[in-house]
Amino acid sequence: MKTKKLMMLLAGAAMITATAAAQADQVKVGIAAEPYPPIAYKNASGEWEGFALDYAKAVCKTAKLDCVITPMAWDGMMPALKSGKIDVIWGSMSITPERQKQIAFTLPIYNTPSVFIGNKDDKFDFGSGGLAGKSIGAQVSTIHAAYIEKAHPEATLKVYSQQDTANSDLAAGRIDLIIGDAVGMQGFLTSSDGACCEVKDFPKDPSFDTGIGGGMRKDDTKLKAAFDDAIRTIYKSGEFEPMAKKYFKFEVGTPPK
Repeated sequence: MKTKKLMMLLAGAAMITATAAAQADQVKVGIAAEPYPPIAYKNASGEWEGFALDYAKAVCKTAKLDCVITPMAWDGMMPALKSGKIDVIWGSMSITPERQKQIAFTLPIYNTPSVFIGNKDDKFDFGSGGLAGKSIGAQVSTIHAAYIEKAHPEATLKVYSQQDTANSDLAAGRIDLIIGDAVGMQGFLTSSDGACCEVKDFPKDPSFDTGIGGGMRKDDTKLKAAFDDAIRTIYKSGEFEPMAKKYFKFEVGTPPK
């Protein structure tokens, strides 16, 4: 009887250990919990889909990783990564020297030009000092907000926790311009709200040329290697191109070097 009880206890302990191990093997992939078509958005069933989701699933499948998509506020991504609430920041985080001091990045997963968008009837001077008196919307903690502070200090920068709120303020005439990734702005410009507006300028800055990468903790070297190998494989196999063409009419690929 004692032997039977001992075996049952050992079996139960093994199941608990196995469950814990399975949970530990899960990779929590953080995406911004906001509509940002075609990068990420909710479908009619309330499920997240889009380019970032397709790409994450392809990488995880190729790397044989059990990934769990974890939506959260954009400005909470970095703290969540550092505290272990997520393992990867995925989707729209540009690779910058400042961020590289805090976290590691995968190989670039895509790149996109940056754009200014304004009302079709308005004209703007994007030269030095030319945006004085203009209000510009940008998402908080992005390279675009940092660019406005650096390149156009004469303008009034208004930061938003979500890009679609900035888009709505532009459509309503509460601000003069918005700035963001051309990829993300594509959805706004093709929507009914975006019918008011058009691309006004493609600003140039070195911070826009580094690409978008998956952010990870610096000590997660094995996870980074797994993601990097999967990204290379996806490009080499030709899987990336049809996946990107499903969402974009322009080139967003950054072939691994």
